[in-house]
Amino acid sequence: MADTNTRKRRGGGRAGAAARRGAAVIDQMPWNPPINIDRPTEPLGPEGVEAIHDGAMRILEEIGIEFYNQEALEILRDAGCIVNGDNVRMGRDFVMEMVAKAPSTFTITPRNPNHTIEIGGKTMLFGNVSSPPNYWDMEIGKKVPGNREMCQNLLKLTQYFNCIHFAGGYPVEPVDLHASVRHLDVLYDKLTLTDKAMHAYSLGKERVEDVMEMVRIAGALSHEEFEASPRMYTNINSTSPLKHDHPMIDGCLRLARRGQAIVVTPFTLAGAMAPVTMAGAVAQSLAEALCAIALFQYVRPGIPCVIGTFTSNVDMKSGAPAFGTPEYIRSTQMTGQMARFYGLPLRSSGVCAANVPDGQAVWETSNSLWAAVQSGTNMVYHAAGWLEGGLIASPEKFIMDCEILQQIQRYMQPEICATGPDEIALEAIRAVGNDGHFFGIQHTQDRYTTAFYQPFLSDWKNYEGWEVAGGIWTAERAHLMFKEIINSFEAPPMDEAIREELADFVARRKAEGGAPTDF
Repeated sequence: MADTNTRKRRGGGRAGAAARRGAAVIDQMPWNPPINIDRPTEPLGPEGVEAIHDGAMRILEEIGIEFYNQEALEILRDAGCIVNGDNVRMGRDFVMEMVAKAPSTFTITPRNPNHTIEIGGKTMLFGNVSSPPNYWDMEIGKKVPGNREMCQNLLKLTQYFNCIHFAGGYPVEPVDLHASVRHLDVLYDKLTLTDKAMHAYSLGKERVEDVMEMVRIAGALSHEEFEASPRMYTNINSTSPLKHDHPMIDGCLRLARRGQAIVVTPFTLAGAMAPVTMAGAVAQSLAEALCAIALFQYVRPGIPCVIGTFTSNVDMKSGAPAFGTPEYIRSTQMTGQMARFYGLPLRSSGVCAANVPDGQAVWETSNSLWAAVQSGTNMVYHAAGWLEGGLIASPEKFIMDCEILQQIQRYMQPEICATGPDEIALEAIRAVGNDGHFFGIQHTQDRYTTAFYQPFLSDWKNYEGWEVAGGIWTAERAHLMFKEIINSFEAPPMDEAIREELADFVARRKAEGGAPTDF
């Protein structure tokens, strides 16, 4: 790796960090999901909260949501909702009664209990990029369809980085695997290459049931143990405006009946699938999410549910989605305020519209991630690796984003804001006086290795030093780091009997045809 020696000299404090990490590629921060100690940014006054709530309720009462799922229609009719064909209207009293049954916090326990995550409260969790059909890295140098090896490599990054707390959907779609069996191979890879909380796509009975069974096998759980508490989750999107499709609702109903967690995230782009005004877009998004959460709570009261926001805007010149915009930031903050009003955990995303890991990618993603901080988000989807509005996954971008995630984790550590005598440091100031410096005094010597955030990717050399070291730009450094991580990756341990049981299950379900497709 061209700049390995230079980077290792600069780590930690400075050469000491390289010695501490030994053979590790980087000296990263430990697994420690951050606690958001900041007050949330709340752009809405009480009248604004009430106006958006009333707007969402009036959408449900007066306009209704289309449910293209016959079972859901029958359940909602039984609950007393007004069902007219596929259109369902529900009163606000019913919605609020059902939503109140959802817990404000809950845990998901993966096969490695040390990676158990708590969702809700002030905890922030970051997940990998999920579902892009395409891939880009600096070696290939162009946008290409994803394949299994690319997916596996991004899963290795998901496991490697401690600042990634859950394994979302496929980090890139491996289109070289037929859709009928893709879920089997990818879940096998996810469960053997990572030991973090798992996700299931709600795309048909077979996929959901297969994933639940594979998660159960990987955790060495009985059916009763699996259903006793959340071991995995799903995330669904409404089909904006004002629709829920059949397979996603079906998958959620199956997961709900077996005690697994559900995230409901409308994908509302202001100016296209939602009103051009952000308040209108947020109100519509809330209506689309709350009606589904009400359904799931009616089916199984107390089932863990998260309300998601994916409200951004389109470029009104081209119609292309835009992310990390001022409007995206405000809509995320507003939805966070409303999530607290409803007592629900919040999901948002770390997203951008940039096509390659350049400056635009960094500032748009940084805007999105800090909007998650400001909104009190609990689950941050696509926190690392997302490009082109979700159409590209990139390992370089993944690593660049993890630098931001670690900075957020460090930013939230309360010792930075501590104000005890040692932190006020009056005696140190007295010792230096008016004409000295703080480098050599004992107060600094006792703290210099841990006083400040130490980056693993940023390069703090001056221009001449950077030039002598090869003049390597950030994305290039990330690419070299990606290769080093993949080449040295060690999968988390798994009992061989469990691995064989998983492989046997995959083989059997493949022989049975996997999930039905029309091609």
